[in-house]
Parts: sequence; C-alpha cells; structure tokens
Amino acid sequence: MPLLFDEQLSSRLPELVADLYPESLHVVAIGLAAAPDVAVWRAAAERGCTLVTKDEDFHRLSVLHGAPPKIIWLRIGNCTTQDVVTLLQGHVDDVRRFVQQNVAAFLELG
Repeated sequence: MPLLFDEQLSSRLPELVADLYPESLHVVAIGLAAAPDVAVWRAAAERGCTLVTKDEDFHRLSVLHGAPPKIIWLRIGNCTTQDVVTLLQGHVDDVRRFVQQNVAAFLELG
C-alpha cells in the first residue's frame, strides 16, 4: 500500500510511516520537486501509489478523472509533521479499506 506524498508535506514522511505504509515515496525523491500537479498525478498512477496531499487541486482532479490514482486529502491546515504521522497512524484501517475498494477515488482525513 505505497503512498506518494505531495511536495507540501515533509520529505521525511515515507521513513516515518514505513512500518504501516511500506514502499511509500515523496515527490522530491522521484525527481518531481516543483512539478505540475498533472505530472505528480501521473507519477502516482504509474507507480501504483495513493497520493497524499493537502492540495485541493488534487481533489478536483480526482472528481474530474476518478482513479487511478486514489487521493488522500489531508484537511488539517497548518500542522507539524508529527501531526500528519499521528493522523495516518490513527486511520491506517480506513486507508487500507479505501485503497482496497473500487468505488471511491478520494478519502478525506482531518
């Protein structure tokens, strides 16, 4: 269940949640720093990742195009990296169910 973290989120997140979300990546690690949203969207789909973002633009892309990729939209405003880790840890079962089902294209957490 690999996640791809958007640039607005800490590049440390893949290592901080590796126990629950193995093989997760950050856009900077795959050469997509400052890339357009569409490039990040395509990279997530090509790599079989669920895109994790705080950016509403990805929610719009999800509504327009559906999955893949699936989108986890973090609605938590300004927060620490640890707040994001805690949120993802607390919703690991929700995330697993979301990734495995075939109906919804985005999951809002906050």
